[in-house]
Amino acid sequence: DGRLRLALTQTLRELDASDAAGAIVLTGCGDRAFCAGQDLDESATIEPSTLAAWLNRQHAMYQAVRDVTKPLVAAINGTAAGAGFQMALMCDLRVAHAGIRMGQPEVKAGLASIVGSYLLSLQVGHSVNQQLSLTGELISGQRAHELGLVNDLVAPEQVLPQAMARARSLAALPGAALRTTKQRFREPTQAGFEEACSAGIRYQLECYSTGEPTRVMQRFLARRNAARP
Repeated sequence: DGRLRLALTQTLRELDASDAAGAIVLTGCGDRAFCAGQDLDESATIEPSTLAAWLNRQHAMYQAVRDVTKPLVAAINGTAAGAGFQMALMCDLRVAHAGIRMGQPEVKAGLASIVGSYLLSLQVGHSVNQQLSLTGELISGQRAHELGLVNDLVAPEQVLPQAMARARSLAALPGAALRTTKQRFREPTQAGFEEACSAGIRYQLECYSTGEPTRVMQRFLARRNAARP
């Protein structure tokens, strides 16, 4: 939700500015999810009049991930879906286990996959991008590794230790060389990222104007609440 977005944005900026941190590992709590994506309780309350401000706050969180100058490693301990999948893609390296699920199921919630499909285009070919973006299906950690979306595939209990080892290895490299290399990866893609974020507002406004996302999410929430004890 909004509080988590703000906390993550602030924490990343603080760690990036701190001399005490040589690298950063981003992971989820427990073993169920790295990040399951946008809170649908919040999404269901969004209206066309509040959509742009909401997406701009999401944009600010994404930009905070992209702006980190230190090594940033994702320890994908569980499901990485939607915004969670996209944050993992923006990290420098990704460590996961075969049993996780990854993808961007936005279309299933009645939302266009705009920023996610752009970020995917930086990692995989057009055909795979279309498959994941248009179907909304989630793929396994094994398949993600085969596609190059995951750098290291390890046993579940080794995800965080391997991510920490990767982070320490990167932190031991000459800092200026690593920072400028990261900057070179970021600079050519920044214009495309900004365009995708702007397009996301336009296309999501079109989706929300139909009422479809709200109806889909309300039906999902009703089923979820009915299934709870």
